[in-house]
Amino acid sequence: MKFASTRGQAPQVGIDDALAAGLAPDGGLYVPVTIPQVTITHAGATLADTAAVLLAPYFEGSRLAAQLPDMCRSAFDFPVPLRPLKQSGDYLLELFHGPTAAFKDIGARFLAEALSRLRAPDAPPTTILVATSGDTGAAVGAAFHRREGFQVVILYPDGRVSPRQAHGLGCFGDNVQVLRVDGTFDDCQRLVKQALTDASLRETAVLGSANSISLGRLLPQMAYYAHASLQFRAEHGEPLNFVIPTGNLGNALAAWLARSMGLPIGEIVLASNANDVLPRYFAGADYQPQPGKATIANAMDVGAPSNFERLRWWHDDDAAVRASMQACSVDDDQIRQAISAAPDRHGVVPCPHTAIGLHALEGLRAKGDRRPWAVVATAHPAKFETVVEPLVGHVVAPPPALATALARPASAEPLGLDYAAFRDGLSAHTATA
Repeated sequence: MKFASTRGQAPQVGIDDALAAGLAPDGGLYVPVTIPQVTITHAGATLADTAAVLLAPYFEGSRLAAQLPDMCRSAFDFPVPLRPLKQSGDYLLELFHGPTAAFKDIGARFLAEALSRLRAPDAPPTTILVATSGDTGAAVGAAFHRREGFQVVILYPDGRVSPRQAHGLGCFGDNVQVLRVDGTFDDCQRLVKQALTDASLRETAVLGSANSISLGRLLPQMAYYAHASLQFRAEHGEPLNFVIPTGNLGNALAAWLARSMGLPIGEIVLASNANDVLPRYFAGADYQPQPGKATIANAMDVGAPSNFERLRWWHDDDAAVRASMQACSVDDDQIRQAISAAPDRHGVVPCPHTAIGLHALEGLRAKGDRRPWAVVATAHPAKFETVVEPLVGHVVAPPPALATALARPASAEPLGLDYAAFRDGLSAHTATA
């Protein structure tokens, strides 16, 4: 299979080259030139089994094709349960049982497996650049920590992630460098994209990306939607609909892509925080990125969602994009109300991002929607204890892997918004790798 740039000014490549590059040379995002159709009648015995079948068409002709089942077993070795909530027809798809207690573990671990296996033994070190609004960086740091031949540079917006998220970003050391940026997530993302398309920098450094702009992150995220929807149809005979907390749009785009491949996925609702670029667009306004606003659901504080470029590429016009899914916006007060009510109403304690999904679900139910819906639980609530614990009135214990990370020392270096300074630091870092 071939992959093209969303901007149309770069040659088509195979998936091995797309994974290694991260971003296309023209600044666009790689997309498969066609969306393959699959016939999967039932979920595999494990998530890894389902993933291997679902991803196989994208790896035709790849050096990794024969290794795909083993890659999936290595990456997807933790559960992603579909948990019934109190009200009949309501479910939670729990994606926070990985090593950093967030859904980003799934894509990051698969990407690390792929890049490790593609790397030649005598190749120079690859520096993985990643901008994070809170959870991506930790997942990438964990996935690449101490992997031979890789350095990781993580950029996060200083003061705009939770204290435990910040600790989880800076606790690795070794081959993982962390920069706390004096700006927003969108500023971090801009610096990373600028570096990845800097031809002179790439003459002296081997760079890769692990943001959701990477196909190696996007494609494996389809697996949990496929697995859950196939299990649900087998048990209930109908498609499962999803409410997806949405920031950079990668998670929701994975659901859309899985549905486009033929999986039994019903409607998709994007549930955003006060960064409402997508809800305004889906309501009929022009797509207009804005500076990111700080909210208590900080991992979704994105004002310029990168994956919108992919979504638009796959559709003929704005009307077709808007027909593909719905979107809504939830403010901080509504997030707090949803967290407070969730233990009694749903039987769970949610993180702020999952609470946005629960609030959106309640809106659907209030309008009389009786179809089965699953809210995607993107992170463990213990990562946001300063927000969640005062609202639910008790301590939320971190899962074991998160507790281990919090027990390690952590550090991060300051960085301004000057690209030249970032580039110089990156050159020095890669020179000593």
